Amino acid sequence: MSTFTDLGRAAYCPRQLYYARRDGDQGPPPAARARQRLAYRYAELREASDASLRDEPIDPSPAAYRAALDRLAERDDWPRLVDPRATDVALAGKDCRGRVHKLVDTDVGPVPSLVSPGTPPERGVWEPQRVKAVAAAKALSWERGDQIPRALVEYPAHGVVRTVRLTTRNKAVYRRALRAVRSLDGPPPRLRDSDKCRECEYRDRCGVRTRSMRSLLGL
Repeated sequence: MSTFTDLGRAAYCPRQLYYARRDGDQGPPPAARARQRLAYRYAELREASDASLRDEPIDPSPAAYRAALDRLAERDDWPRLVDPRATDVALAGKDCRGRVHKLVDTDVGPVPSLVSPGTPPERGVWEPQRVKAVAAAKALSWERGDQIPRALVEYPAHGVVRTVRLTTRNKAVYRRALRAVRSLDGPPPRLRDSDKCRECEYRDRCGVRTRSMRSLLGL
């Protein structure tokens, strides 16, 4: 059965998934896990001093980070983000399985929340995280025998939480990633000097040659 992580990797790049499976995916590095742990300390961090926040793995300035948490506290589900129903929850659905960082009670019942150590896009969430969020919601729906219409993605190093709804478009992206995982039986074609390659931890093993801005401009 596919995992949430498999689906996210396939959405990012099927070749990345191939290398992760071949070499053994070790999970996020310690620095990423430290950023993820911020998601369990929102209330504390909201009251922290500038000096304390400078010692935390956050990206904005202390003042900007507190302002982001103040905006986050305006959400209806703020109390449950701070005090979730459960944490580190294993879910198994019809097509995929995995762990979510939180189950958060909302007006439609509990929804899964995934915690990203990265930076959010200007709007919405990155496609790999969108796929994982849909997968988590569908797995929880399968377990509970009830519709789960949305999931959450948290970016705690920025004090941002985004909602992923199970729209027709999002479910189509999920199904495309699921097909990519199921069809993987060897190394897929390389991407062609994509921005994704520059950020990929497998770029050295993959053999994709990324070009500098200087070479792209013909200088």
